[in-house]
Amino acid sequence: MSAASPPPSPHIALMGCRIDNLDMRETVDRVEGFIASGRPHQHVVVNVDKLVKAARDPQLREIINACALVNADGMPVVWASRLLGRPLKERVTGVDLFEALMQRAAQRGWKVYLLGAREPVVAQVRALYSQRNPAVDVVGHRNGYWPAGEDEAVAEAIRRSGAQLLFVAISSPRKEEFLSRWQQHMQVPFAMGVGGTFDVVTGAVQRAPVWMQRSGLEWFYRFLQEPRRMFRRYFIEDMAFIGLLWTEWRTSRRDARGGGR
Repeated sequence: MSAASPPPSPHIALMGCRIDNLDMRETVDRVEGFIASGRPHQHVVVNVDKLVKAARDPQLREIINACALVNADGMPVVWASRLLGRPLKERVTGVDLFEALMQRAAQRGWKVYLLGAREPVVAQVRALYSQRNPAVDVVGHRNGYWPAGEDEAVAEAIRRSGAQLLFVAISSPRKEEFLSRWQQHMQVPFAMGVGGTFDVVTGAVQRAPVWMQRSGLEWFYRFLQEPRRMFRRYFIEDMAFIGLLWTEWRTSRRDARGGGR
């Protein structure tokens, strides 16, 4: 019989989204509790881009808030939490959490399914981790390119695999929508969207130096790699984050003074 899921973790609210206030070790331990329960749980990371999209898309915001675990992926989100007086412990990036969970999977014998990216990339991820540690049990993989009408077939293949960890590298909000709709059918104890992680771990995309990661400049390094592709996202679409932060800061200040009564 399945064990009960762990109780809710400490969390904050930021721009209408719930974010769990956990560090990396606490996050991995919580995932272990999810897997021990045997019940399906969905994970999401939020960065500036995701928060801006969620502010404009009530359905995406609802999906995020329904997830069992939400981490902050990006220093600007951590800085915003501090500015608003709701400090997060640290950022937990999708790349780092993926690596940590693959290590724990090897130790615990968890079954892993890799979904997303181009076929050569996802196949390379599978081969790479199997070579690094034969104890990693990757029970299946599939690229991220299929018509919407095949969602059920993809979900059924994952269910049959018996995977306990599902890593999904397809774009937002399709990723969140797919997991929200099919997670109960797949019955994977922990499903996590990993963005461009597969490209990073295979070396197809180079990650920013550590000093840039710690300084919150990882986004700028990514922009330098693909300026034409990333310009609109970082310099047009994500600029709305500043306005959202300003509005929330003013509201919190007004409420602190009693002006919200």
